[in-house]
Amino acid sequence: MNTSSSIPAEVRATWQVPTFEVPLWLSRQHAWCVVIPVINEGARIKNLLAKMVAFDTAAIADIIIVDGGSTDGSLELRALQKIGVRGLLVKTGPGQLSAQLRCAYAFAMDQGYRGVITIDGNDKDDPGAIPEFVKALESGVDFSQASRFITGGIAENTPKLRDIAIRWMHAPILSLFSGFTWTDTTQGFRGYSRQLLLSPEVAPFRNVFSGYELLAYLSYRVPRLGLRCLELPTSRIYPPGQVPTKISSFRGNLEILKVLIAACMGLYNPR
Repeated sequence: MNTSSSIPAEVRATWQVPTFEVPLWLSRQHAWCVVIPVINEGARIKNLLAKMVAFDTAAIADIIIVDGGSTDGSLELRALQKIGVRGLLVKTGPGQLSAQLRCAYAFAMDQGYRGVITIDGNDKDDPGAIPEFVKALESGVDFSQASRFITGGIAENTPKLRDIAIRWMHAPILSLFSGFTWTDTTQGFRGYSRQLLLSPEVAPFRNVFSGYELLAYLSYRVPRLGLRCLELPTSRIYPPGQVPTKISSFRGNLEILKVLIAACMGLYNPR
């Protein structure tokens, strides 16, 4: 694999990154990349990619999908290449979302990207906002978070319990402990600078980040380090009826609460 990384070998050797395969890589074309974590998203990832084609996302950022082990046939290589996807990573090591993201972030840093934008592969977010994330990175913002709850944002069909949990528990607690006013902290539509991802004081490449820990940890840790943070208004639209999510109603939400408390107690901070 050809890389343009300036990461010292002794630093790169300390990273804990799950094993992954790279069935598709067409080399870096832009300074920024859009990472899409997926697992068995079926028609949803196809719909999201079709929207990205309509918005011509590939003209400003490289699109990289990181697959957690899909078995639904939704990531056929020839079809991905036709619509402008430049990379497909397939995690083969253990772990869930945070493990997938570690694979993608490490790959992006190895390839020399100046920043990474992530968007969920379940087609709830509007990829039309991606240029705003690129602008934020270009202006020196280290961490940009999508929010459906600030002026200009749109929240549609959000499950009532989830709406309450985000507005009255997750976001307020993270705001209190991080020192930055967050409004929408559980979604993965975000932008991260290279400086943030490579900071030893952030140290995202650790095995402690396996499930949903990395998202809460970064929302807590980054503002406390004085790095520049920003919320951007976006739309997050849930389809009517069944909610497309990998989080079960009780056990999954309990795990997210435990992760939130651990992050705000500094238990994930590098030592």
